[in-house]
Amino acid sequence: MSRSPSLPAGPVVGPVVGMAVLVLPAVAAVLSYLGLLPYDPIAQNPPERFLAPSGAHLFGTDQFGRDVFSRVAAGVGNSALIAVVAVAFATFAGTLGGLVSGFYRGVADGAIGAVTNVLFAFPPLLLALSLAAVLDRNWFTIAVAIAIVYVPIFIRVTRGPVLSLREIEYVKAAVATGQSRWQIMLRHVLPNITSIIVIQVALSLSWAVLTEASLSFLGLGTPPPAPSLGSMIFEARSLVFVAPWTLIAPGVVVILLVAGLNLLGDGLRDTLDPRNRGR
Repeated sequence: MSRSPSLPAGPVVGPVVGMAVLVLPAVAAVLSYLGLLPYDPIAQNPPERFLAPSGAHLFGTDQFGRDVFSRVAAGVGNSALIAVVAVAFATFAGTLGGLVSGFYRGVADGAIGAVTNVLFAFPPLLLALSLAAVLDRNWFTIAVAIAIVYVPIFIRVTRGPVLSLREIEYVKAAVATGQSRWQIMLRHVLPNITSIIVIQVALSLSWAVLTEASLSFLGLGTPPPAPSLGSMIFEARSLVFVAPWTLIAPGVVVILLVAGLNLLGDGLRDTLDPRNRGR
């Protein structure tokens, strides 16, 4: 009796573990978006300040009597919104730039490569800090600042495979049949680099969440009173011996978000990488 081939355990486990780690933050974000949080995340209630975690307040309360669970859930929602918008913009602009740079070569490749090299010359967090300091402080401008940081990464990730694909026989055949360059890029080249883009999106989401938390921690994130995980950690530094739950809750959630998205990205890379097939 023949046995059916089994899938490699390693590549499958990675995405599953990543998604499992992201379940709790995802549920919290959904509750925030649907307005189903137990308390208003910005409403102050001084008589209930510094309450320890309990059934009434799962993560306790802070120095203003605000429910920490509600604030963490709203913070996850804000961070997720900024990260998704930033990575979506970076994916579109970076993929387009990589396609044009790799397929057209010549002047286009030189110009895009020059811009990419300039952006890569700055440390990512320093560049994000500079852009966030110049732009008006709201969630959209923070997302734009983070997106600009990650556009050159998508350009580099996309350009290399495009350089190889443009020399493949079926692409040359498409050129010979008179198809336009844009038709060839969208029909024959882009579908073959989709897996690479998906992997980079998952990894960039984790970096975007961490960058947004860092900006908020340094006072350049979403302005108060909107909850942010980074600003909550900053405010809780002086309360660590009085109310440690105000620091532990947002800190653990940031770790879960970043670790879960990294595990998901690594797992997708192992699963979608052709070199892993048949192992």
